[in-house]
Amino acid sequence: METPLWQPRQRQLENARITAFMRQLAAGGGPACPDYPALYRWSVERPAEFWPAVWDFCGIIGDRGETVLADGERMPGARWFPDARLNYAENLLRQDCNGDAIVFRGENQVASRISHRELRHEVSRLAQALRAAGIQPGDRVAGYLPNLPGSVIAMLAAASIGAVWSSCSPDFGVQGVVDRFGQIGPRVLFAADGYFYNGKLVDNLPRLREIMAMLPSVETLVVVPYTCGNPQIGGLPRAISVHDFMAPFSAGPIDFERLPFDHPLFILYSSGTTGAPKCIVHGAGGTLLQHMKEHVLHTDIRRGDRLFYFTTCGWMMWNWLVSGLASGATLMLYDGSPFVSRGAVLWNYAAEEKIGIFGTSAKYIDALAKLGLEPGKTHDLSALRVLLSTGSPLAPESFDYVYRSIKSDLQLASISGGTDIISCFALGCPILPVWRGELQCRGLGMKVEVWNDRGKPVRGEKGELVCTAPFPSMPVGFWNDPDGSKYRAAYFERFPGVWHHGDYVELTRHDGLMIFGRSDAVLNPGGVRIGTAEIYRQVEQLEEVVESLAIGQDWPPQQPADVRVVLFVRLREGLTLDSALIERIRQRIRDNTTPRHVPAVVVQVADIPRTKSGKIVEIAVRNVVHGLPVRNIEALANPEALDHFRDRRELRG
Repeated sequence: METPLWQPRQRQLENARITAFMRQLAAGGGPACPDYPALYRWSVERPAEFWPAVWDFCGIIGDRGETVLADGERMPGARWFPDARLNYAENLLRQDCNGDAIVFRGENQVASRISHRELRHEVSRLAQALRAAGIQPGDRVAGYLPNLPGSVIAMLAAASIGAVWSSCSPDFGVQGVVDRFGQIGPRVLFAADGYFYNGKLVDNLPRLREIMAMLPSVETLVVVPYTCGNPQIGGLPRAISVHDFMAPFSAGPIDFERLPFDHPLFILYSSGTTGAPKCIVHGAGGTLLQHMKEHVLHTDIRRGDRLFYFTTCGWMMWNWLVSGLASGATLMLYDGSPFVSRGAVLWNYAAEEKIGIFGTSAKYIDALAKLGLEPGKTHDLSALRVLLSTGSPLAPESFDYVYRSIKSDLQLASISGGTDIISCFALGCPILPVWRGELQCRGLGMKVEVWNDRGKPVRGEKGELVCTAPFPSMPVGFWNDPDGSKYRAAYFERFPGVWHHGDYVELTRHDGLMIFGRSDAVLNPGGVRIGTAEIYRQVEQLEEVVESLAIGQDWPPQQPADVRVVLFVRLREGLTLDSALIERIRQRIRDNTTPRHVPAVVVQVADIPRTKSGKIVEIAVRNVVHGLPVRNIEALANPEALDHFRDRRELRG
């Protein structure tokens, strides 16, 4: 008989904040929801009642107004809380006490912490400095920064006056930064002098000289010291140290600009591996409301919880993490490689700082398993109660690893959404069991369905993830897209009037989700659709294989009549792919999937290209194999890896 890997105890069920939310609904004359499925149904059937209830329960600061949803039948085009006025930073800075607001660890052994009161003081001073520099609501302020407390302070200062924040991590090259910030015209750029990664110090000042020459909109470059106390910035145009920038100002009450619900807050970027990065604009109200829903109801965050997510400032999970301040969490920041100290660095942090909610990528969990690490045996993880995973599908075997080698009694929440919505379509839930290989549930208020190619909803079979009704964290739009045509083409072309997300998924009998990869990377041999994650799951269980990437190659090359599956594998150091290992790979895939999944060709490569957030890029590799251009390779963390796929003799006709 099938049993869950974890299920909440009675006390956890009773004390969960989502349970308190259901009680409050019933006490206020709302629906009596006995369980999550009932609450979910009500949330998508009665959105004009659900979202105000979330606003009130989470204690969002601001004027909500009377109207909840205008033009609700339009998608895109619906407008949430059109009369509301609020400020995102005001909600994150609601605490004024000496408790920890942010704790920081850097790979270089730098450690610091800042209280809620100190955070308010620093934001106050920096906001005054920005106002003195002429920054007004709607102006863009950008960050080229590591994941530092100063990055959070800069964002909050910008948001407090209604400026629009956009950030890249410092491992982006010059062109990658210009491709992004060059489109949005920031007036102020915050940038660190350098950063540390995998034991190396990287000096960013030479890059900044190039970047400033290519970003004429930047009036002030504010340099944040990190790798040295007093960086030499004399040769940088329009540059000032952050200390000198803030020096004239003393801390005082913050003049928060309360602006409309849809006032732009963040500009995020698509990965850009299939063209120039799209500049996705997210509104303050939708971001705040959605994040608080996900933090409070789905992640059970409460005041004083210590919230960690391994991320950079170039990934939407940084924005998601920082919003945790609004729910009372202490932000646990880390910058650097997660594999220093023989892979123990993050677990040292978790044990020493008593982290309760630990977030990371599926690739990181898989890498831990490959390294044979068992954090649960080497570290005191008694405080850890939730482990979050996102970025790519978490294989069922990784679920087994977590419960075997990290902790047997925790909620493992595999979550999925994206930069496009700055939040999630599928999430964890503290009052639901965890089933092997499944994301626990669809997010409250998100009318998520799985559709087949004919646009019909299906259950128990694979299809496209769609959202059939508006939700507050839909983008305000794309930057430089005045008629909305790029925005509509990105999400609403496949199924008009319905959000098409581009994930290949299945709705399970437990009402959870399984994700099989991006639908634009789905393989199609003989007309049968195959999710790449189904292949990776099998191949990467073999001890010799570190990671893999599959594409469909048009075959034969000269006059393609079909597609054949090609599998690239990166093996453990010192190993060479031979016929015996190829046969084992094929046999494992054949035994555990279908003959259609079995690759026609298996090729060893030294490295596999990935984005800055760690996602492998099947489309870029497919383009290389087919002799097509790969646009904007600056979006890749390791663009040189693409060379391993060019002109491979194994792939010739």
